[in-house]
Amino acid sequence: MTSQVTIRTLRTDDRPEWAELWHDYLEFYETSLPDAVYDTTFARLIGDDPQDFSCFVAEQDGQLVGLTHYLFHRHAWTQDNTCYLQDLYARPETRGTGVGRALIEAVYATADVQGSGSVYWMTQEFNHTARKLYDRIGKQTPFIRYQR
Repeated sequence: MTSQVTIRTLRTDDRPEWAELWHDYLEFYETSLPDAVYDTTFARLIGDDPQDFSCFVAEQDGQLVGLTHYLFHRHAWTQDNTCYLQDLYARPETRGTGVGRALIEAVYATADVQGSGSVYWMTQEFNHTARKLYDRIGKQTPFIRYQR
């Protein structure tokens, strides 16, 4: 029997497990990054610059089973910051158990404390498993993303 999931902020000693989770997340999206990007990203995540990303991890039975990276930024349509949830990942064996939902709700709670009423994220159309959760916890918008 597994224990309950704990959501907490990323710590310095989480580096190896965080890197494994992020690698698996990137692999799902058929992406790989050089070690230098892992180093820079981790340093930003544990740093104290409010302009950098922050990270929550999900821990269960002493092992990290999920992560989310999020960022607060200004928005031209409101005086308050908005929150961008960039990465969300739960180990495949934990999907459907509430890990993803708990991570998103932790970001929601942080946004509320920060006075940000808006949290947004993107996913790929084919990510049906994640979209089942997203359809319950968020609202799909009609926006289409473009990129240079």
